[in-house]
Amino acid sequence: MARRPASPHVLSVARGDEPADLLIKGGRILSPASKEWITTDLAIVDGVVAGWGTRDAHEVIDVDGAALVAGFVDAHMHLESTKLWVDEFVATVVPLGTTAVAADPHEIANVFGIPGVKAVIDAAAKLPITFGVTASSCVPASPFESAGADLNHEDVLELMDRHGAIGVAEVMNFPGVINGDPEMLARIAVAGSRRVDGHAPGVRGMMLDAYLAAGVESDHECTVLEEAEEKRAKGMWVFIRQGSASQNLLDLIPMVLTNGTTHVALCSDDREPDTLLSAGHVNDCVNLAIGAGVSEIDAFIMATQNPAEYHGFSELGELGPGYQADVQIYDTLAGVRPAAVYQRGRLVAAKGSMVPGAMERSPAPGWMRESIHLQPAPSADALDLAVTPGCKARVIGIEDGSLTTLSLELDPKDAGSKVARLGVVERHKKTGRVGLGWVSGFGLERGAFASTVGHDAHNIMVVGSAMDHGPAAMKVAIDRLHDLGGGQVVVDENGQILEELPLPIGGLMSDRPAEEVGEHLERLVVAAQQLGVKIRAPFMHLSFLGLSVIPELRLTDKGLVDVGKFELVDVEISQ
Repeated sequence: MARRPASPHVLSVARGDEPADLLIKGGRILSPASKEWITTDLAIVDGVVAGWGTRDAHEVIDVDGAALVAGFVDAHMHLESTKLWVDEFVATVVPLGTTAVAADPHEIANVFGIPGVKAVIDAAAKLPITFGVTASSCVPASPFESAGADLNHEDVLELMDRHGAIGVAEVMNFPGVINGDPEMLARIAVAGSRRVDGHAPGVRGMMLDAYLAAGVESDHECTVLEEAEEKRAKGMWVFIRQGSASQNLLDLIPMVLTNGTTHVALCSDDREPDTLLSAGHVNDCVNLAIGAGVSEIDAFIMATQNPAEYHGFSELGELGPGYQADVQIYDTLAGVRPAAVYQRGRLVAAKGSMVPGAMERSPAPGWMRESIHLQPAPSADALDLAVTPGCKARVIGIEDGSLTTLSLELDPKDAGSKVARLGVVERHKKTGRVGLGWVSGFGLERGAFASTVGHDAHNIMVVGSAMDHGPAAMKVAIDRLHDLGGGQVVVDENGQILEELPLPIGGLMSDRPAEEVGEHLERLVVAAQQLGVKIRAPFMHLSFLGLSVIPELRLTDKGLVDVGKFELVDVEISQ
């Protein structure tokens, strides 16, 4: 997509016939095309870069040698994973240099369908950010999940043609695509000239060939270097992910050190608010890349020009004449924390905070607070999974820092197996359906913790102790989530609630400030640790145990899913 031609007024300023609105004087502008810093002035008018060099201007600021970089573009993210509504997310990340995102709203789509996606689009339109929404292609992610909505290829097309979605969101049902499922191929085909994002963890060789031939163009699920290198070699874009739970940047960045930045961009995917507040957003990804040996210029390119190019943000990613004036100003590049951020030529953030008056609030509509439907709620007995003495079970094994799981065979009655109970409760259609299984790796010794965030169908996910009190603690947690209208909670072995985080917007997001949400989340983790939990981001890991398109084992309300075989399997292993 070509950039829109400039207005006569912008051209007049570019020629020097009229004064610019703003002249940023004495800076070093990053040119991604020539991979160099160019010392010159930057003239801005009507939210657009009019040109380089000295001009008359109504306002002049001298940045005294500071570095000027285009605003960051997050190549792939989920707003819902931040647990923040759109306005609070923007207020959190814009001061960190992010002025554009490509967001897949399939979390809210799984709860509310197209009306939920439209609510996000409408709210974001009022804010100082380019909030590109992709059309969620897998709602639900697979036939093994029960979501609140079901979108087909006609719905995907509607999101693009009627509501302005920029492309097709990550196509998670890769087995369906590879095997030529007509509906999945139709969802890809409706993209037309727009991009189709992928989701292909571990897919390589001929299966990858089929996935790419079907029309998928990117992937953010690479966890090992060899996989990422094969995908890029075959023409696929690789989005290097650095989220809260799945952190792949250091493993994959050697591909950039060896063969450059072509077809590579940085993304946050799933970042929780405490991570945003402590580490940052895209700026953190850039900082980590630089620390791993990537040049400053190449690191910035993967966070500006490359994602803008991929997603068709033709006016973003550079600071050349005619581009949108999204400008980051760095007094020092150490730590990658901008001193000031301009969006469309207007100062919106300085010294790590939004400028007063730079943004109006854009709250979620009231109907998004009605999403937890449990009639009846499960009893403790319904959460107690029977075990045949001497039999082993298929157990989901989790590893800290990775979203992929292991398929283990353990005896749940053996104390040495260190398993916990796992349950998934359908919360959209009042079916009363409950899926039960076992999980290893949390370290939970007593009590329970639960969440209405359960990718991607977002049913209630609950982990309970393998001890006899486990089902009762799980029930207390589930009942409390129902009372809260959604959220996350930790319960001890006596049924006492230790900590909770209300998430009333779709059961996914808070209406509170980021700092408050982050503090609650930290207290949730501390409370879980008091019950024996060892891993760093237990609620993020829990949220993905129901996503039946990431290997190897997952649990949904319909039962245990072997993702490799793409079928439901028994929890107990036949002798």
